[in-house]
Amino acid sequence: MGIGVMVPIAERGAFGGPVRFNDMLDMARTAEFHQFDAIWLADHFLFRPPVAPDGEEYGLWEAWTAAAALAQGTREIQIGLLVTCLGWRNPGIVARMAETIDEISGGRFILGVGAGWHEPEYDAYGFPFDHRASRFEDAIIILDDLLRTGKSTHPGQFFSTDNAISQPRGPRAATGGPPILVGTGGERMLQLTATYADAWNTVWHSDPADAAAAMAKLDAACAAVGRDPSTIVRTAGGNIGLSGYTGSRANPKTGSPEELADHLAQFQQLGFRHFVAGLDPCTPAAIAEFGAVLDVIDHR
Repeated sequence: MGIGVMVPIAERGAFGGPVRFNDMLDMARTAEFHQFDAIWLADHFLFRPPVAPDGEEYGLWEAWTAAAALAQGTREIQIGLLVTCLGWRNPGIVARMAETIDEISGGRFILGVGAGWHEPEYDAYGFPFDHRASRFEDAIIILDDLLRTGKSTHPGQFFSTDNAISQPRGPRAATGGPPILVGTGGERMLQLTATYADAWNTVWHSDPADAAAAMAKLDAACAAVGRDPSTIVRTAGGNIGLSGYTGSRANPKTGSPEELADHLAQFQQLGFRHFVAGLDPCTPAAIAEFGAVLDVIDHR
């Protein structure tokens, strides 16, 4: 099972203060040095109460441009979005951005997508909040066409294409472009995941049993569309409390490196192939501290 880490991108959070790009780059390079498999970036514009922990709004750096820069600043680690809201961007543009970052990274980009959920963002920037699953369906059909084949014609209700192309192609054109990961738990969204996605994510789980229940729903969605569930890479996420816990990430798992490795092993035993660690705190030093857990896993 691969291990990834959420790299802070917000004004507030587990970094412990305002995060700058050089901080993000230091964390990405630290994760790469300690042989994490991936870094992940949240894609949001703002958080407002009641989501904001202290009741005050705060903003985030833009995830796509940050991902492109981190791709240039690293050499081996995978870079993914967890996840980008397809209701905010035309899917044809998303396909071009995804191919471009995959080219910059040499084939290390993971396109994580979802339907969005934080309504204050939609209101603030004038995005429509209605029909989110239907908008997502149009978008992922177009993305699937463009990333798999380089062409798309789709007369959708919310997003449409007419002989659109996605050229030039990135380094994984022959195998369908950068992988599409969908983060979701809704019944209709899970059926779209089963139909189009390469990977699926469920977060945030302090108890592996909760992740098992989510997995059962994905199995049912695969059965409904006639897909072998083993062909979807299953990923889960959970919060991990380390030295200097800030309280930014709720319900974290804590313990020695051996205890945390045991905790992650439970997800692997359920069939998950990647775990996204939400570290608290999340700094270069904390990522290095969590690297001891990876050492335990690697030597078992």
